Amino acid sequence: MGNKKSSKSEKSAKTPAAPLTAAELFRLPDGPVNLAKVSTERAAGGPADKQAAAAAMPALAEKLAGLQEKLYAQAIGGDRRGVLVVLQAMDTAGKDGIIEKVIGLCNPAGIKLTSFKRPTQEELAHDFLWRIERQVPAPGYIGVFNRSHYEDVLVQRVHNIVPKEIWSKRYATINAFERKLDRSGISIVKVFLHISKQVQAERLADRLDDPTKYWKFNPGDIDERGYWDAYQEAYGAALQRCSTVAAPWHVIPSDHKWYRNWAVAALLAQTLENLAPQYPAATFDVGEQRARLAASLKL
Repeated sequence: MGNKKSSKSEKSAKTPAAPLTAAELFRLPDGPVNLAKVSTERAAGGPADKQAAAAAMPALAEKLAGLQEKLYAQAIGGDRRGVLVVLQAMDTAGKDGIIEKVIGLCNPAGIKLTSFKRPTQEELAHDFLWRIERQVPAPGYIGVFNRSHYEDVLVQRVHNIVPKEIWSKRYATINAFERKLDRSGISIVKVFLHISKQVQAERLADRLDDPTKYWKFNPGDIDERGYWDAYQEAYGAALQRCSTVAAPWHVIPSDHKWYRNWAVAALLAQTLENLAPQYPAATFDVGEQRARLAASLKL
């Protein structure tokens, strides 16, 4: 009897644990955030190399396309749900790469892409969320923010564009805004593409070495490297204070483009799966319409 119990116990102990989901792999843990201690190469799961990532992408692409079509279709039927992907990162971490390699797997007809640049005079005349609220995706769409409302607690903090008493209050304002979006049916996927300072330097050098990439290079990017530590601190504060149940932050290791792209694709696919979108039922008599169509062929 004792031996049998021991055998069962050993068998149970050897049962492999289920692999972590993308949300579990990359969701920001509770507590203080020190980005210097978070890997920029890969997390504790996912593809081990470039070949494995490439092998996984076709299935993810098929899943994304199918789920996105259902999301769009059910909105035609009156469903109010949609998705907003928020991309934040240091320069060269790959925001544009994600848009091309991951969002590009979806049907562009159901994508609303917004790139937020330096605020215009009109935008500066309003509250910092004014220009953001105008770009929230409609039901059925996947909205993508290339930079976002978080610039107002990052750039403005690092460069002292506004005083601390102003930007420090924005965390609570952002949380309230995102709760409102969530309650309206918009699922928020917040992604911080985490890159090392060394890899950023290598990617900037690549742009200088290739005439076809000069257009991507901005001399100001080198100036901003002088504020690296300040940005890491600002990002750490923003991630910690604005990672909520309604809108958690996900930190994506981004030194390897293949891992970064797989991670965001997996996270977006999981988000859509959790929504479980369905094709809407017909609002007409299918048999009747078949008969009408058949009759029309005889005219």
